[in-house]
Amino acid sequence: MNTPISCEFYDQLMVAIERKIPSTIVYEENAQKLSIKGVVQELSMIEYEEFLILHGGQKINLQTIFSFNGKKHKED
Repeated sequence: MNTPISCEFYDQLMVAIERKIPSTIVYEENAQKLSIKGVVQELSMIEYEEFLILHGGQKINLQTIFSFNGKKHKED
């Protein structure tokens, strides 16, 4: 079951998209904690899950994000 994404997190994502702010995202993939820097291009629903899509096409599931630009959104 997916955990609801907070309105504050959505707001932060939307500001980053609108202003094309280079962002640092810490997330989990294949049981590893990864960090990536990039510009978020859009948010998208793919098979009932929400993803942010970076410039260049990389997709990150919102449920896997620990922090966005230093602000924690999920416990380790």
